[in-house]
Amino acid sequence: MTDPRRTEHVHPQYTHLDTLPTTELVQAFADDQLGAVQAVQKAGASIAAAVDAALPRLERGGRLVYAGAGTSGRLGVLDATELTPTFSWPAERAVPLIAGGERAIRQAVEGAEDSFDLGIKDAQAAQLGPDDILIGIAASGTTPYVLGALQAAREAGALTIAMANNPGAPILNAAQCGILLDTGPEIISGSTRLKAGTAQKITLNTISSALMVRLGKVYGNLMVDVKATNTKLEGRAVRLVQHATERDEATARTALEEAKGSVKTAIVMLELGLKASEAEELLGRHGGHARAALQEKT
Repeated sequence: MTDPRRTEHVHPQYTHLDTLPTTELVQAFADDQLGAVQAVQKAGASIAAAVDAALPRLERGGRLVYAGAGTSGRLGVLDATELTPTFSWPAERAVPLIAGGERAIRQAVEGAEDSFDLGIKDAQAAQLGPDDILIGIAASGTTPYVLGALQAAREAGALTIAMANNPGAPILNAAQCGILLDTGPEIISGSTRLKAGTAQKITLNTISSALMVRLGKVYGNLMVDVKATNTKLEGRAVRLVQHATERDEATARTALEEAKGSVKTAIVMLELGLKASEAEELLGRHGGHARAALQEKT
């Protein structure tokens, strides 16, 4: 019997994959990944709808909660983890749930993804509320753990978003915002860590980054809420201030020191000739949006 899930089909174009010379093998893998980009592009309207639905909840203080198993779960962990250094997003407001717990990040935990009840239990333990958003991720779209987490989230009144790589997948129907990433058969049959996983990664990047833009953590296309936790990021913060204000390096560094490392505050200080405390107060009145703060004074 043929599995109806397209991600489980054998790709007809690559039946002699193991015979290809290395250069052709590498090119085949690269070419097949283009399918991930195309799938995300086709899902653009659904992704935008999910962002618009999630935004007001985050503005009220809600959390992004991710639920997945295997590769999908690890991608959720990655997206949640990267929000803090990139946007100074509070770590407690990005909660990854992965079937099997933290051990599953590095090794398979047998049976965990097959437990609907474990998904319910983990989501309930996260104490979801009406302002939270749960993003369920599963290439197959049938993972019981994710279905359980989505059910618990709905019962808690949270917004539910689901992404899957197969048309008609159950998790798409189990969520308020379903995102189909129809990537089709994998170049290596069933290995959804390939273009299915790539499409999921692009989509997670897009959702979380778009939300951060809407929340005022980006000015123009500058990452003005970056958390400078190492030498590389400290240098990046200086360059961001320089670029936004057209000031020299010494001036940018001085402003950043007075702003306690806040790129956004330093920009407002330099552009409007304000003290750090004044810039912070102005930004506060505008919900942290640098453009709105600057426009008030111009």
